Amino acid sequence: MINGTAKKSATCVALLYTCFLVNHACDSDGVRFGYSGSTGPKYWGSLSPNFTMCSKGRYQSPINILKDDSVYNPKLEPLEMDYTAANTTIVDNVFNIALRCDDTAGTVKVDGKKYKLKQLHWHSPSEHTINGQRFAVELHMVHYSDDGNITVIAVLYRHGKPDSFLFQIKGKLAELHLEGCKAEKGDPLPAGLVDMRELKQGAHRYFRYVGSLTAPPCTENVIWNIFGEIREMSKEQAGALMAPLHGSYRHNCRPTQPLHGRTVQINHM
Repeated sequence: MINGTAKKSATCVALLYTCFLVNHACDSDGVRFGYSGSTGPKYWGSLSPNFTMCSKGRYQSPINILKDDSVYNPKLEPLEMDYTAANTTIVDNVFNIALRCDDTAGTVKVDGKKYKLKQLHWHSPSEHTINGQRFAVELHMVHYSDDGNITVIAVLYRHGKPDSFLFQIKGKLAELHLEGCKAEKGDPLPAGLVDMRELKQGAHRYFRYVGSLTAPPCTENVIWNIFGEIREMSKEQAGALMAPLHGSYRHNCRPTQPLHGRTVQINHM
């Protein structure tokens, strides 16, 4: 799916993207991006030479998934999510709240290739939509292979009963919020041991397509897996995930992008 040149490029950009996570929603030249106004999504591609893929890319994410247009692929195997408990840190990246994992967090196998779980982050409202419906929150589980390729597992949430996974980091989210301006953005806060196994719920049915990262530099050739099962979290939990963020970053949702002929596959009828 991704040739050798693209693999090298993906490795470099993956490292660059990691730098963006630390460098406060800006590129190496200090160019900031946002979700509204003159630094909003429709201007990302012109803010920095590093961001041109955001406007010129043909395989961008997120997308609107039309169930009736999805193609059943019986060769799509169940996602093998081999997760466990891992030491974590939680960080305010300015444009999202992320939970970073050590290398023991686990792996997912996609098309026979193993990808290591590196970090989780949340968007509100959801970035992907299904039949035009947008949801309250979207979780992205970002995985990297040893050769630098990226796969993301996305979980959509509606408001409802509390999500048990978030109970594990409730205190740390509150601490991150209380730190406010006293803490430097991008400074990780130890979050202790977090059990990742609950994230596997709903893995039996998913949509698959090839797209991009949903924030600059909008790197393409990312394999997306979006769970078909909509999960729930309480309004209070959704608010706690966004509370440490400031201003417009509490609405950190990129608009859906054109398919440009791409096919969305589904593994289960």
